[in-house]
Amino acid sequence: MRAVKIAPSLLAADFGCLRDELARVEPVADWLHIDVMDGHFVPNVSFGIPVIESIRRLTALRFDCHLMTTNPDAFLPDLAAAGADLVTMHIEAMPDPTRASKLARDNGLGFGLVCNPGTPFAGVAPFLELCDVLLIMSVEPGFGGQGFIPEVLEKVQTAREWVEERGLPTDIEIDGGITPETARLAGDAGANVFVAGTAIFGAKDPSTAVADLRRAVEEK
Repeated sequence: MRAVKIAPSLLAADFGCLRDELARVEPVADWLHIDVMDGHFVPNVSFGIPVIESIRRLTALRFDCHLMTTNPDAFLPDLAAAGADLVTMHIEAMPDPTRASKLARDNGLGFGLVCNPGTPFAGVAPFLELCDVLLIMSVEPGFGGQGFIPEVLEKVQTAREWVEERGLPTDIEIDGGITPETARLAGDAGANVFVAGTAIFGAKDPSTAVADLRRAVEEK
């Protein structure tokens, strides 16, 4: 089994006290999921380069930067300089990500692709050998707090079978409506990286919430 990774989504944190919010999850989380939205690819605006650069000084967590933008490759050098570790970009915005993956590697970044709930697995399959991670959205991108779309579980299973059959090291990440219950379903389907926002930062004790998610997918 691939190592389970829990990635709290900063979009659900209290922006007025990010230092404290990060301190609550750093000891127990694996990655920090950072949604970069441009107000064009999705109808919302979120974190930019200055925020990423400032929080890089506050935590050693791996920065998993999810680019919900129309021109994701344009941000790669600046993201690398700001302290990003991994970038994922939507196949819907970058139908042929070959050049973008090389640019990410040239800037010392891990690289991955994202597909929306309505995008078939076939849209990303030809490019999985380029990827450290495939992020499968289980909600429509752009806003937190949405309900999990169970139909994506079939896509998760297909993706896991694909990478295993080909011996690829690609992580399968899931994002949207993740709770202990839906994380267990996604883990059973083949996901091993779990992005959760409200379920972690909306909990009374975020560290306990991370532990609950991890236990849900590790205990069979």
